[in-house]
Amino acid sequence: MVDLWSMFCGASDCTDSSRKFCGANLVSAALSSSCINHALIISFDVLLLILFLAIFFSRPSSKFPWMHAQTRGISGLQLISATFNGLLGLSYLCVGIWELVRELRKTHSALPLHWWGKVFSQAPLRLLSILVFLFSGIACGFSLVTAILDKEVSFSMGLYILSLIGACLLLLCTYKGYKYEDSTENDLSAPLNGVASGKGKLDSVGSVTTFEKAGFISKMSFWWLNPLMKRGKEKTLEDEDIPNLREEDRAESCYLLFVDIYNKRKQVDPLAQPSVLKTILLCHWREIFTSGFFAFLKIVTVSAGPLLLKAFIQVAEGKESFEYEGYVLAVLLFISKNLESLSQRQWYFRSRLVGVKVRSLLTAAIYKKQLRLSNTAKLMHSSGEIMNYVTVDAYRIGEFPFWFHQTWTTSLQLIFALLILYRAVLKLYAWESHFKKVIENLRQVEEKWLSAVQLRKAYNSFLFWSTPVLVSATTFGACYFLGIPLNASNVFTFVATLRLVQDPIRSIPEVIGVVIQAKVSFKRIVKFLEAPELDVANVRQKCLGENTSRNIIIRSACLSWEENSLKPSLRNINLAVRPGEKVAICGEVGSGKSTLLAAILGEVPVTCGTVRVHGTIAYVSQSAWIQTGSIRDNILFGSPMDYQRYQQTLEKCSLVKDFELLPHGDLTEIGERGVNLSGGQKQRIQLARALYQNADIYLLDDPFSAVDAHTATSLFNDYVMGALTGKTLLLVTHQVDFLPAFDCVLFMSDGEILNAAPYHQLLAFSKEFQSLVDAHKETAGSERISEVTSSPSPKAPNKEIRKTYSEKGSKASAGDQLIKQEEREVGDTGFRPYIQYLNQNKGFLFFSLAAFSHLTFVIGQISQNSWMAANVDNPEVSTLKLIVVYLVIGFSSTFLLLSRSLSTVVLGLQSSKSLFLQLLNSLFRAPMAFYDSTPLGRILSRVSVDLSIVDLDVPFNLIFSVGATINFYSSLVVLIVVTWQILVVSIPLVYLAIRLQRYYFASAKELMRINGTTKSFVANHLAESLAGCMTIRAFEQEERFFVKNLELVDTNASPFFHNFAANEWLIQRLETVSATVLASSALCMVLLPPGTFSSGFIGMALSYGLSLNMSLVFSIQNQCTLANYIISVERLNQYMHIPSEAPEVIECNRPPTNWPIVGKVEIQDLQIKYRSDGPLVLRGISCTFEGGHKIGIVGRTGSGKTTLIGALFRLVEPVGGRILVDGIDICTIGLHDLRSRFGIIPQDPTLFNGTVRYNLDPLGQHTDPEIWEVLEKCQLKDAIREKEEGLDSLVVEDGSNWSMGQRQLFCLGRALLRRSKILVLDEATASIDNATDLILQKTIRAEFADCTVITVAHRIPTVMDCTKVLAISEGKLVEYDEPMELMKREGSLFGKLVKEYWSHYRSAELQ
Repeated sequence: MVDLWSMFCGASDCTDSSRKFCGANLVSAALSSSCINHALIISFDVLLLILFLAIFFSRPSSKFPWMHAQTRGISGLQLISATFNGLLGLSYLCVGIWELVRELRKTHSALPLHWWGKVFSQAPLRLLSILVFLFSGIACGFSLVTAILDKEVSFSMGLYILSLIGACLLLLCTYKGYKYEDSTENDLSAPLNGVASGKGKLDSVGSVTTFEKAGFISKMSFWWLNPLMKRGKEKTLEDEDIPNLREEDRAESCYLLFVDIYNKRKQVDPLAQPSVLKTILLCHWREIFTSGFFAFLKIVTVSAGPLLLKAFIQVAEGKESFEYEGYVLAVLLFISKNLESLSQRQWYFRSRLVGVKVRSLLTAAIYKKQLRLSNTAKLMHSSGEIMNYVTVDAYRIGEFPFWFHQTWTTSLQLIFALLILYRAVLKLYAWESHFKKVIENLRQVEEKWLSAVQLRKAYNSFLFWSTPVLVSATTFGACYFLGIPLNASNVFTFVATLRLVQDPIRSIPEVIGVVIQAKVSFKRIVKFLEAPELDVANVRQKCLGENTSRNIIIRSACLSWEENSLKPSLRNINLAVRPGEKVAICGEVGSGKSTLLAAILGEVPVTCGTVRVHGTIAYVSQSAWIQTGSIRDNILFGSPMDYQRYQQTLEKCSLVKDFELLPHGDLTEIGERGVNLSGGQKQRIQLARALYQNADIYLLDDPFSAVDAHTATSLFNDYVMGALTGKTLLLVTHQVDFLPAFDCVLFMSDGEILNAAPYHQLLAFSKEFQSLVDAHKETAGSERISEVTSSPSPKAPNKEIRKTYSEKGSKASAGDQLIKQEEREVGDTGFRPYIQYLNQNKGFLFFSLAAFSHLTFVIGQISQNSWMAANVDNPEVSTLKLIVVYLVIGFSSTFLLLSRSLSTVVLGLQSSKSLFLQLLNSLFRAPMAFYDSTPLGRILSRVSVDLSIVDLDVPFNLIFSVGATINFYSSLVVLIVVTWQILVVSIPLVYLAIRLQRYYFASAKELMRINGTTKSFVANHLAESLAGCMTIRAFEQEERFFVKNLELVDTNASPFFHNFAANEWLIQRLETVSATVLASSALCMVLLPPGTFSSGFIGMALSYGLSLNMSLVFSIQNQCTLANYIISVERLNQYMHIPSEAPEVIECNRPPTNWPIVGKVEIQDLQIKYRSDGPLVLRGISCTFEGGHKIGIVGRTGSGKTTLIGALFRLVEPVGGRILVDGIDICTIGLHDLRSRFGIIPQDPTLFNGTVRYNLDPLGQHTDPEIWEVLEKCQLKDAIREKEEGLDSLVVEDGSNWSMGQRQLFCLGRALLRRSKILVLDEATASIDNATDLILQKTIRAEFADCTVITVAHRIPTVMDCTKVLAISEGKLVEYDEPMELMKREGSLFGKLVKEYWSHYRSAELQ
């Protein structure tokens, strides 16, 4: 036996422990690469050959005349089929002989025979096996019918049945046999890699979709999707369960192909701008053509239905063209409906795939563009608009390919139909209420447009749904007047044709709407893609060698943020910086310091002169830009981890102790914009990011303004003077005491460099600079300090690392990160989201009315056709009466369509309005903790994409789903009523259809939910990149961020791809079920005795049966689309029930209208936590701020100063103690009453998109003279007067066209306008120069002389003239007294802070 085995398979050294050959087991029999598998296949082939010869040489029985009929004449089709199959077989025989001869020449032996099975490729064998299976199935089917009719079984019939079994085995072997073929070259290792580990390909992270290696049949039948569908049924799908896209479908491949073709077209005509649309078409013309072919095939097959129906009616009337024509028609009907299904599924699937690829490349192109966008273009395209381009416009264009072919297929189908008929016939300012009203007003305007759009959609729906009634009225009326006789054959051929085209006709409004939306979206995106870009390359140049004499060279340069500006932002700039030189930049607010750094980065357009930079750059922005993610990722910023360098970086940036106090160290997740970090921590992380990059040039934009004096001293010594030794440095600073240490100081004013020299030279000959230094002395009040102590204070050690309590870091409790994974529903939620939607504003009433109207309309249609079927051949009913009754029923039912459409509009508008208001209320009433832990992209995704779906898509899809389902079941009922005998087939098939649908929904719902959450990742990344594009460009990290964007786009595209593939998977199987029901009904009509059914009812039944597939498709398609859309209701509902803050107003406990009168603040044992399970941030603080006193709050970075201010405004509620203002407990009154009575200048100034006037007075409560007076007091009057528009001057998003200092002055202006009795300054002048700060402090003292002013400051001089100073450390009150008394006190924390601050200034004076 072993010898025989070796002869066939060849020698093998693979044996197991029992010395048994590996090949001789059942497991290897399943592998196509195994020897025993090939032996079994050859054995079955031999068996099939014997069966074929037996059938060929067997004599036909005389009992079966139809067998003789087959041999009496051979049709042309049979001849062609026989010839083709004979030639195909001969070709395979020749290939086999050629392979055998080649083997004999090579090895002089035909043994082992095992290699024979590997000769032929996979696709032809599968195709051949399918053809054999179809032929055997048809032959077997005829044999069974003959056996049933004649009640006899012959030997040849048995052979036909056996041949079908053999064909099934062959199909199974060819299909299943290739599972492991390409996995490995070693046959024996194949099962070990896959089976032994217990994991298939899908189990591994990063697996590629099985669509990539699917064969032709698998792609046609969507069999490749079965593993994912099975997994979705067994468990709830997670992100890691979704396979990756194929290489050619990924965003990178699509984008690179687009860029390649675009550039080639540009080379042909360099002067012309290539069309983006034509480029996209050139990228995907093959896929578009292929899907178009399937669309054409679908139209052809669907148009064959009425012709088959006409032939069926003629057979029923006894007008057969040939014997057994009814059986042939039943088979043809089954085949045509399945071919129709296959072609439509491939059309839809391939069109959707093109859409995904187009959407991905556009998203990638938009992201790439925003990284290079010029400042002028940014004024035209705000961050919100760019976000819209990706989240709305790119998705709309991605949907367009799905509808593209319907623009011509509908027309083509109508032409075919005519041929057939022819042939047949805001929280701190208490402004949230105002801004909420603003949003509500905007929403009301939007609702007016929405109402208009929905009403037009309703009228279009009514028009196109009633079109068949109008067409039939016209047609039958014309027949009557022209004297054309009506009979079952031509009437129901017409009805069937009409039913087939009415669904495409009804979709015309939707197609037109999609085309218009896509055109508008495409126009917006193209305008954005053609916007001007920054020309950074001309500024920044790579170092060609180490002997570069200058890192930065600026010669006679004028630069301007705005095009065609009369006054450039920077004028006559001349600057040359040597390698290793340290340059400080100082000047008043708005003098151009930050603009100079931006010019060096290449961010500001050069109008004249030259700017050249040699070397790599590290940049620290004035307003800290922090990414969502871990602290470590923010510091590494794409660089590889070098542990030693990383630790040194943390030490130089004084971050070691901070990380020890954070719950997860440097792996702690940072919230969006660094919300769970203090201002000082954010700046130090930025500094660490810059230092770790080890760049040639360091540009630091006032990084020390957000840290206390001690930390600033430590950073200056360890970081600037230590770690950056030998590096080129440009530092913007308002802290005069650091200037003596620099090689050169640039003093700027009004966009010009007035002087550039070392500190002492500048001090000697520049009066302006001397005034700045004197202002610093005056602000400091150094004479007061000398009165208290004349002894020199010890210099803080360079490497001292403070021990502090991280107030905001403690928000993330141990074992729990601040930023949570985005929440989504899991499993089958049943009807819950539908009930949530219909529960809004009498939704159930309008829905019931719409559904009842449609049901009555369908009943009317059936009654109409039943009347025609029963009386079309009735001589007692005149043609006029026949047509009149038919039309009366039809026209009456159209009014029900109007009722349905209008009810749907009202349902949509009322539900949408209710959901929006609940969402808006929930978001405006949400506590700050929610915004700290929720990325902005998640919120924007819901209020834009999800709300848009609920507004526009859910109402009509809901009614269309119900309507399409009613249509399908009505068609099925008509079939069953006419041919009740098919209940035997239809009941199990309907049960199977329901089971298939449930099987599908298990995976599809999770795929769509994952699609929703991954869409937020794309939005988040884009929003962050827009905010930090200057930093990204500075570090030359554009490519890394672009690659990250591509990954996120693919992560989002994959669940969407598998979701619509699953949709086609389901519909194809359900269409097979409906085709089986239709064919069974037709076969029943043929098998039952003539006269059982009238020709009229046969025509009616088959006209409904022919539209069964289409009704099912529209039903399932609408149900699946609705199931996807209703997830938007789920997502909105998640944010409609956010735990809210305390009530805005408590009517029974409102404070007096003039409260607070005195401004006395009593803090009693105040305890604050950011989370219920977190540590105390403020630990029992007790003190009293007397009315009219000026209170200074000082402490180390992260000591709890800002938290105390937050408690005063109840941004976080106390867990113990209380705060009394003029005797009223602030926790007992409404939040609006509390916040509207206080004034604040926050640490991070916020400006809104609009005008200067709107930013100062959004409620419109003050006159222009009052606003100008305030602008003068806060030193902004001159800056605004220079602008042509004055108070109507533009303020762009986040106020980015104003300097950081000017933004803080805007906030001061708001406070001056409000004139509150209690004013809070939270690091209010951190980004303002000393001279301006001095003026502002005088202004505040004068304007708020009788008010309680609470000042949080890092600049010690700011609080020196306060009535009292409150010192906080680690959340505890350390001391509270007059500043001079505290300085006299031994061991005073305030005294230490003062000495630390001035130790540096005195050392500067000595230098």
